[in-house]
Amino acid sequence: MFEQLPEAIQQKVKKLATESQKADPTGWFDVLYSEAEGDAAQIPWARLTTHPYLQEWLDFSQPQGEGRTALVIGCGLGDDAEGLAKLGFQVTAFDISTKAIAWCQERFPDSSVNYLVADLLALDSEWHRKFDLVIESRTIQALPVEMRSQVINCIAPLVANRGTLVVITRIRDNDSVPDGPPWPLSEKELAEFIELGLQEVRRDIFLSEAGEKTIKQVRIEYCLNA
Repeated sequence: MFEQLPEAIQQKVKKLATESQKADPTGWFDVLYSEAEGDAAQIPWARLTTHPYLQEWLDFSQPQGEGRTALVIGCGLGDDAEGLAKLGFQVTAFDISTKAIAWCQERFPDSSVNYLVADLLALDSEWHRKFDLVIESRTIQALPVEMRSQVINCIAPLVANRGTLVVITRIRDNDSVPDGPPWPLSEKELAEFIELGLQEVRRDIFLSEAGEKTIKQVRIEYCLNA
């Protein structure tokens, strides 16, 4: 969890994200990966294993990967993508950070995953309704609130007909602008996925304590039945 990281790393991430908000809201990711110099402990979201909330979903849902496509948004160091590949999915995983993708390729040189450098806000038009399973784990919350609608509008169309979107994110209980990063999502923001044609299938809430602060996270499974 972000709050459990050393104070120096927390402050570095907040400084990078805050300074880049207006000029280049996504530019700080590559800076962070580059300055880590191969030390995954410097990357707040790096677990070096499939995210536990995603792994739990895979365990109870048991999706069939053979002959199906999957996309991992903001793949970081690649562990979620590798978890899906083990299930037989034809996986595409992208990140805006060139260094992050190079790191993935160094960690998994024989991987079947197609690792790509790509910008979520300017994706290939051929990806429209292409993927049977789309994983959005903690990417939206790392971007400023002002970008929420734009980002969600880029994610929803990636899901194929009868496909599934899994969103893992922090959430907040009101519509006030939160402190961050990360910037938790509101129910109003999450509702935009429904407005774009997706249906909520299942929602699981996870609560954890960080000092006197309660962190609320959610895993939502959506489907598209166009």
